[in-house]
Amino acid sequence: MKAAADTADAPAAATPKDRQEPRDRNELSYGLLPQVLGYHLRRTQVAIFRHFSRTVAAEENITPGLLGMLQVIAANPGLAQSRLAEAMEVDRSTIVKVVDQLEGRGLIVREPSPHDKRSYCLRLTGEGTAALRRMLALMRRHEDEFTQALSAEERQLLIRLLERLHSPAAPPPDRQAPR
Repeated sequence: MKAAADTADAPAAATPKDRQEPRDRNELSYGLLPQVLGYHLRRTQVAIFRHFSRTVAAEENITPGLLGMLQVIAANPGLAQSRLAEAMEVDRSTIVKVVDQLEGRGLIVREPSPHDKRSYCLRLTGEGTAALRRMLALMRRHEDEFTQALSAEERQLLIRLLERLHSPAAPPPDRQAPR
């Protein structure tokens, strides 16, 4: 009787119908992964980072993370380092390394805060502004090339759906919460 109770609590094994069997011996099966959202998000992330590396990074020697931080600094001149860390969801020790990199490349300056002598404010340099302009043009081209399989409406829909997953808010008014 104990064995029956154990199997009742165990997750159901994949049935032959659920399995993604390879067509030949050289083909690899991914099991249930093709039905898992996280699997597709990760595959897409890897693909978009590879494309970014071949396009934007190859031209400007920048990572997606550094480019994102440059954009936030540009949009918020005088932004405190600690606020940048919060906005980018990284710890403060990481932000110091990033700021050091960007400052070392002459893209930003770190200045003492006029309001809090213990913190620093960040802003783009003239060189940083010019570099960001070039990077954004490359990024737009990269995004257009990468998403060419989607219509403009599908691309915007995908962005909105992903925003709902990473920034959950109240369900849309036309949906009822499960009871």
